[in-house]
Amino acid sequence: MGKVKDEQLFTLLRDFLLVYLPNQRKASSNTVKAYRTALNQFLKYTAGQKNLSVLSVTSGMVTYEMVNSYLDWLSAEKNAAPATRNNRLAAIRAFISYAAACRPEYISIASGLAAIGIQKNDRFAKVDYMTEEAVKTLLAEPDTRTEIGVRDQFLMIFLYDTGARIQEVLDVKICDIKVDRTPTVTLHGKGKKTRIVPLMKDTVNHLQNYMKVFHPSETWMSSKWLFYVERKGIRNAMCDDTARLRIQKYAASAREKCPDVPLNVHPHLWRHTRAMHLYQHGMDLTLISQWLGHKQLETTLIYAHADTEAKRKAIMEAMASDPFLEAEPVNYTVSDEEILKRLYGL
Repeated sequence: MGKVKDEQLFTLLRDFLLVYLPNQRKASSNTVKAYRTALNQFLKYTAGQKNLSVLSVTSGMVTYEMVNSYLDWLSAEKNAAPATRNNRLAAIRAFISYAAACRPEYISIASGLAAIGIQKNDRFAKVDYMTEEAVKTLLAEPDTRTEIGVRDQFLMIFLYDTGARIQEVLDVKICDIKVDRTPTVTLHGKGKKTRIVPLMKDTVNHLQNYMKVFHPSETWMSSKWLFYVERKGIRNAMCDDTARLRIQKYAASAREKCPDVPLNVHPHLWRHTRAMHLYQHGMDLTLISQWLGHKQLETTLIYAHADTEAKRKAIMEAMASDPFLEAEPVNYTVSDEEILKRLYGL
């Protein structure tokens, strides 16, 4: 088994992820997962830059220059949005701050990282969404004569109807759903906040069919996961990677039939799409904001701006030959190492 070069660093990482975040900060499992992903990625990047194994990374390599280089790589090579970049930086800073509170030698590292600025978000960045025709084509792709087809189609229908984040959908348990006269689902969102959203009649019909196939013996009081995968007879909640890969599979075939289907169809695109369609059909932005679970109405204004831009573009194209109407386009901007990493909570 490989040897850890800086045992103190990896011990602090383990305690940060397995003890401090869940027990002292009372962070949700999703928050811990996000921090673990960020720290893992940074360690791998640092190891790659030094031509070392991850377990050979030391605290002395966590410098202002290395973190800045990592963040630049995220933006340039991974096409990460400013929000993603800032979240990764926040995770690294949080860990180093914790380490500095435990070990004085980390104080200088924390001081150096404090000088790294966050990247400003474009308040009205371009919002990608699918046309209604693209949605219809994509939903028709799964073969509903099969169990997997029934599941995958309902997953996409549920994402669209609720406008929920993918993790909110995958966290839904059967008991979170009410199918009485006013069907609803309780979503467990960021910061352990919950919200109740309505389910449309067609969605409930698909839900009933899905339940017959995947939960034939469960009642609506069951605490079982609504969406699950089964391996060796054990059922676990479906993970977001599985959902993403299934959706991308159908998007690839749907694009051959409908050019409106975007090249990059991911679970979160359903959320943007549903919000945009509701806005285009006249739903008030305040209601959309509450429905999406946004803390601030300003976050929801991107849909109004995006729709205005779509109208402006259509007018520009229609009047392209009119010399009286000229406008500039908007610029939108399992090895030994793996075993050891798991022992340290990574």
